[in-house]
Amino acid sequence: MRLQQRADEQAGNTIFWRLLGLAGLLLAAAPGSRAQQAPALPPLAMAPAPPRPTDFLSPAFHKERRERVREQLPPHGVAVLFAAPVRNRANDVNFIYHQNPDFYYLTGYDEPNAVLLLFKEPRTVGGQVGVTEALFTQPRSAAAEQWTGRRLGSAGAKAQLQLQFAADNKDFASAGIKWADFDQILFTELPADTRDDPRDPADLHNLVATFREQSGLPANYSADRTVVYKMLKRYGVSNAKDVTAYLNNLLKDLPGLAEDPSVRAYLAARTDAERQKAISPNPPSRYDGATLGEIMDELRAVKTPEELALLRRAVRISTAGQREVMRLLRPDMGEMEVQGLHEYVYRRYGAEFQGYPSIVGGGANACILHYEANDRLRLDNDLILMDCGAEYHGYTADVTRTVPPSGTFSPAQRQIYELVLAAQDAGIAACKPGADFQAPNKAAQEVVAAGLLKLGIIKKKEEFRLYFPHGTSHYLGLDVHDRGSYGPLKAGNVITVEPGIYIPAGAPCDPKWWNIGVRIEDDILITANGYENLSAEGPRTVADIEKTMAEPSALEAWKLPELK
Repeated sequence: MRLQQRADEQAGNTIFWRLLGLAGLLLAAAPGSRAQQAPALPPLAMAPAPPRPTDFLSPAFHKERRERVREQLPPHGVAVLFAAPVRNRANDVNFIYHQNPDFYYLTGYDEPNAVLLLFKEPRTVGGQVGVTEALFTQPRSAAAEQWTGRRLGSAGAKAQLQLQFAADNKDFASAGIKWADFDQILFTELPADTRDDPRDPADLHNLVATFREQSGLPANYSADRTVVYKMLKRYGVSNAKDVTAYLNNLLKDLPGLAEDPSVRAYLAARTDAERQKAISPNPPSRYDGATLGEIMDELRAVKTPEELALLRRAVRISTAGQREVMRLLRPDMGEMEVQGLHEYVYRRYGAEFQGYPSIVGGGANACILHYEANDRLRLDNDLILMDCGAEYHGYTADVTRTVPPSGTFSPAQRQIYELVLAAQDAGIAACKPGADFQAPNKAAQEVVAAGLLKLGIIKKKEEFRLYFPHGTSHYLGLDVHDRGSYGPLKAGNVITVEPGIYIPAGAPCDPKWWNIGVRIEDDILITANGYENLSAEGPRTVADIEKTMAEPSALEAWKLPELK
């Protein structure tokens, strides 16, 4: 049982822990008790750590990435990044901690309650001159580490992560950073879902509050407004129709933006000259919540060889899961069991997590794009869609296969499957350096639309969107929907190609197609001359799937006793 709530672990905050602590004190005080006679053991977490995998991203990788960011900062600029918040699951149990991917990309630091600063020009921080990068970390704590595991602390971060300057987070407020000297302060979205621990003056909640106060960030600062200004400046005249449609849609969620003078003037403009006049009054803000995100989009979109090694491993583990499940699959299995088999294979091969909640849907559930309940008890002979990806050292795969539990596609299932496969083949063929990011999507849509017309499922080409309602590609990396510019494809990009057709019961077509949902998804590396399908080891064709499903599984004899 993981007892992760720091307040409870460190101070015995609940009644249970207070009573347990009191019992321990009384026992220790009893004359002649073993507790009184035995010496106190040192906390396990303070002892040397046992060996860990050696193929994590190297400190040199993170250091080079920080330098790439610094190169792109404006003169007299600073970049500020915060660690991700700890998120509560229920009562005194938190979710397994997952670091802000941008923060991890630049530091390798995987603990909460931390802040990273990157300076364009050397600064004095904490009395140290010539500082270009500063990391403030949560401190070492024997009590906390006994409960939740080892911490690096500032000294460990400096030594192991090769940071030029590192200090405890409690020193952030008194570090002497002269915020008034910066012409621009760049940051990504500030953490908003933080919890304030009254006993920790330097938790993430307080780190953000200190930054807001010392940097002079206006209380009414709106990151959304900054992003909109940048969009208007970049596309407001050249692509006015799309920008206007985007703004009108955005105002449904952010109605306060309608009161912004520039936004109001832009939407009222009827000529390019009027639009330019509406855009021009917006000088670059000192507080920039967009530019750092754009820098990270460009950097993270092109994977280095070191990153690709981890991505390849994540993808190979995921395709191994797909193959093994195909061999084990039977109509009497349930969705939850199938999910568990995938995730067992991941951990058997050393993947720490799944990159996103596994989607395992049979029949009607396969027609729900991001279905997550995975609780159908029997698959019977409906197709099962398995969208699953292992996360290896932070990098996630994203592989989908759709297969028949019986081992053989029915005629209707096969027709839909082969149409989706043809669309995917067209999308993958469009993956070339220099191609528009939407090229795979457009190629796949053309095939799906033509195929649905031919099968009589739609009557007009544009109706294909009823059954193929999503895009075909997204970037892949530290996030399953990773950062990227969504501009022309470049060598080093890793993207998905994942067309699908979903025909729920009641759809306006022949009922023989109802409850057939098919998605096929592969992870594609853009190379200098074309592409490489990283997930090609996962069977894709009807023949290969049926052949694999007829093979014995290494897990075939693994049977658990029935619980009665």
